[in-house]
Amino acid sequence: MPWKECNRMEERLRFVARLLDGEKMSVVCRDFGISRKTGYKIFNRYKDTGIRGLEDLSKRPYRHPNKLPFQVERSILKLKKEYPSWGAPKIREKLVKLYPGIKPPAVSTIHALLDRNGLVKRRKRRRYKAQGTRLGKSTQPNMLWCADYKGEFQLGNRKYCYPLTISDHFSRYLIACEGLESTRQSGAIAVFERVFKEFGLPSAIRTDNGVPFSCSHAMFGLSRLSVWWLQLGIAIERIKPGHPEQNGRHERMHLTLKKEATRPPEYNFLQQQDRFDSFVEVYNNERPHQALNGRYPGELYTPSGRAFFHPEPYDYAYHDRTIQVTQCGRICLEGRKISLSNVFSGQFVGVREVADEVWLVSFMDYDLGFFDNTENRVEPVGENPFELKVLPMSSE
Repeated sequence: MPWKECNRMEERLRFVARLLDGEKMSVVCRDFGISRKTGYKIFNRYKDTGIRGLEDLSKRPYRHPNKLPFQVERSILKLKKEYPSWGAPKIREKLVKLYPGIKPPAVSTIHALLDRNGLVKRRKRRRYKAQGTRLGKSTQPNMLWCADYKGEFQLGNRKYCYPLTISDHFSRYLIACEGLESTRQSGAIAVFERVFKEFGLPSAIRTDNGVPFSCSHAMFGLSRLSVWWLQLGIAIERIKPGHPEQNGRHERMHLTLKKEATRPPEYNFLQQQDRFDSFVEVYNNERPHQALNGRYPGELYTPSGRAFFHPEPYDYAYHDRTIQVTQCGRICLEGRKISLSNVFSGQFVGVREVADEVWLVSFMDYDLGFFDNTENRVEPVGENPFELKVLPMSSE
């Protein structure tokens, strides 16, 4: 007999009644689907206080160690009403001056009080509107790679496969076709690291605006993957939303891949990957390409001369400070926590004061945005800085 959530009081009465009739605790607990510890707890509460002991106990704490005195709460709300633009830190400083003999509450406690009373203005989460970037041309191998996910499909074992494909734009050489379990960044990074070690680094990579190449909630639509590319000296190209023809060569390859390597699908990932590998070999070295005058991509492609490396921290010689971004995407400066973006977590950024109380934040050679004493987040620069490199560190 399962314990019924809809009428706990009735179930507890029936439970106690069977015990009072002389049945054993273990048998009754098993029938009601509860542990003996819980059974004894219910029965002891009944023996101590009667039927009232079977009612649900309040989960409200006996004490409120952080509860503010009524007078302090009233002062905080009064100050907020008089100065609507003041936040919790400024209100706390004012309380210290008004009541020097009283220990002031924490900033977080004041903020929570203001929030409970509807006095905290909610900011809408910034959302990057994908617009695409300038697209370059390739006149030799490794000037531009194209990457994308060929739409997911179901294997014979009912699991979904997400093929990540990477090709060289100039030679049409299919560098990788890897069947992954999802589009998560960790899987993509592992594939790109293996490819970079085998074929070297390209000058640029062109993708769409989807995950994991871009993140709509991050500054300029960056992702951890694209930030890593920037550290490796790889420029980012993104096609305009709704314009797959801007990555036409890669999309055309996807049509061939879909027809020759996914229909019908294999039973599991190992079998499907073996089929992808066979497709790559034929596509690169056996299949004549009309756009290449009948030649094979393997006849035109040569690996890059830029070897893969693990990025070192950038030297921000012309900035006032070098700060490591926290795991939650913040910059800690003089006791303040400035929100940047968690795609930069663990990375080092340069911070430079460009005017009184106005700070510029840069990542490598790129200006990200500004913040001042009134804002606790970095406001992005007007244009996407990753289209063109700027040199903010040049002497004034």
